[in-house]
Formats: sequence, C-alpha cells, structure tokens
Amino acid sequence: MKMIMRRAISILLVMILCLVPCGCAGSSGAASTADTPGTGKTGEEKSGGEEETLQIGMSFDSFVIERWIRDRDVFVSTAQSMGASVNVQSANGDVQEQIEQIRYLISKGVDVLVVIPVDCASLAEVIGEARDKGIKVISYDRLASDANVDLYVSFDNYEVGRLMAAALVRALPEGSAIFMIGGPLTDDNVRKVEDGFHSVLDESTLTVEYQQRCENWNAADGYTYVKEGLSQNRDVAGIMCGNDDIATQAFRALAEERLAGKVMLTGQDGDLAACQRVVSGTQLVSVFKSVDDEARAAAECAVRLGRGEKLEEITKTISDGNHEVPYLELKPIAVTKDNIDEVIIEGGFHARDEVYLQ
Repeated sequence: MKMIMRRAISILLVMILCLVPCGCAGSSGAASTADTPGTGKTGEEKSGGEEETLQIGMSFDSFVIERWIRDRDVFVSTAQSMGASVNVQSANGDVQEQIEQIRYLISKGVDVLVVIPVDCASLAEVIGEARDKGIKVISYDRLASDANVDLYVSFDNYEVGRLMAAALVRALPEGSAIFMIGGPLTDDNVRKVEDGFHSVLDESTLTVEYQQRCENWNAADGYTYVKEGLSQNRDVAGIMCGNDDIATQAFRALAEERLAGKVMLTGQDGDLAACQRVVSGTQLVSVFKSVDDEARAAAECAVRLGRGEKLEEITKTISDGNHEVPYLELKPIAVTKDNIDEVIIEGGFHARDEVYLQ
C-alpha cells in the first residue's frame, strides 16, 4: 500500500512540474524583437546571450516622387542584409504628420532615425528629442536645418544645378529665353540646385523670362505653369525643371502646344519617362543621382552608427545653419543621349527595352 502511495505521489509531482511554465525563455535560442522605448541602445546582450536586433526608423516626406520608392526598397534590403530591422513611415507631405511619426519612432525605441524632411526648417526640435534619447540621426538627401544630425547623406546639389545650366548653355542659341519651374523652398536642396544653376547661367547670355515653384513637389502644377508661361512668351528655348516629374508635366504642356522637342527640357533623378524623352530628343538632360548608391550608403552608415562605430572615413562637413555636420557627398552625372547607355542601362538602373521602348 505504501509503495502504491509513493508511486501515486511521484506521478502527481511530475504532472505538477509539467504544468509550471519555464522562467528562462531567453535560453531557448529565439531572438527577441521586443521594443525598449526611449533607450536608443544597441548591441546589448540578453539574459540568454543573444544580441537585440538593431532597430532603424525611416521617415519619408512622401512617395509622390517616383524615386523615393526605390530609395526605400534599396535601403530596407541593405539594412536587413546587415541584420537590422526597418520601420518605414510616410508623412504624405505633411510636416506635422512627420513630426508625430518621428515621435512615434522615438517611442518605439529605435536605435537610429533616418529622416527625409518635408520641411527642412521645421524638424530641429523633434530631432533634438531623438538625440536626447541617445538615438543616432541621419538626414537623408535633404538637410534638416539647425538639427545637428549625426550624418547627412546626399548628392552635391549645387553641382546638379550647374550641370542643368551647362547643358542649356551648350545647346541653346545665345540670348535665348528660358523658364524655371522649380520645387519648394521647404526642400533645402532646391535652393542649392538653383544657386548652382545661376552660377553658370548668369555667366551666359541666356535669360530667365518666367519662374514658378511646385509647392510640396506637386508636379501637376508644372503643366499649369508652362501653359501660363507660354501665354506670356512663346519664344522660349528651354525649361529648367526641378525634377523629372515636373519635366513630365512640362512635356505634356509643350506637346499640346506642338513645341515638344523644340523647347529643351532639363530635369533630375533619371526617371524612366525622362530617359525615354532623352533618347527621343524631347528632353535634353536628366541629372542622374544613383539612388541605389545613396540608399545603400545610408543604410550601411545607419547600421554602423547604431552599433556604435565611428565613421572616421567621412571627413567632409556641411553647415546646417548653426552646426557643421558630417557629410557623405555623392556625385551626380548629367545623362544625355551620348552616355545614357553607359550610365543608365549598363549601370542597371533601367532596362534597354524600357528606355528605348523596344
């Protein structure tokens, strides 16, 4: 009887132990992705000896401009290949929404924040909040003013403007009239591009007879402005467009006026439609900025900063108004009929049959 009782007790103890949950989940080998709001810390060891996944928050202005989708995809794939996780947010062109989204990313405890500002002059305070939490901040493509970010990654936008103007000066007769349809001044790059443009144009005989801006990069306004400009002066030889999206709308307006191919267009970004116009002779140049290179470089720097590494190879700086911030500067290329095969097609940015519509 005692033996039976002892066996029953043993069985009961085994059953109780099976029902008690294990308190050492970290030793199971499963990596945790739990958020630690506000820490901004990386590389910490868990109780089970595993490293936390590096968290990157990425805040886009919007995805209205074609290239931003490509930037996002290349950045995310590069960061993921390096073991990081990326939380992408889009503000849809609304600066207040972007501020709230950045605060959301801060609350999620991201280690690194990458920002493409809606309004370069409006993010210093919220970026300061991120840096106060120990979060590293990269200003991507556009420089946030007076924010003292850890890194600015962009192309030489002054050179973008110079390349546009040089193409027009070479192609147009002396004394020709041109239009300028630019982007919004809330984008700090717009001023840099226009400064570069005027540095060349003002040394030539070309004159700007009409100028407008597409606020919030609303390219559709470019169509309206070209129509308005032509109503005032049809004797125009070229149009400087702030980007290829605007150039597409300018082309629409010119086509309706039977001026496509007669009025030379400039743009930037290497959009597919722009490349098609370059080979067909209805756009003079698209200043190409390899967004693949930019996004990869930014992602690699973000991961390194998040891991506490110093980017000692980046020695150039740029002023954000009150601070000199590290600047990873990339070089743009003027894409024309002469080099589009080499730069765009052989470079893998667009396929030959897409560019040449074969």
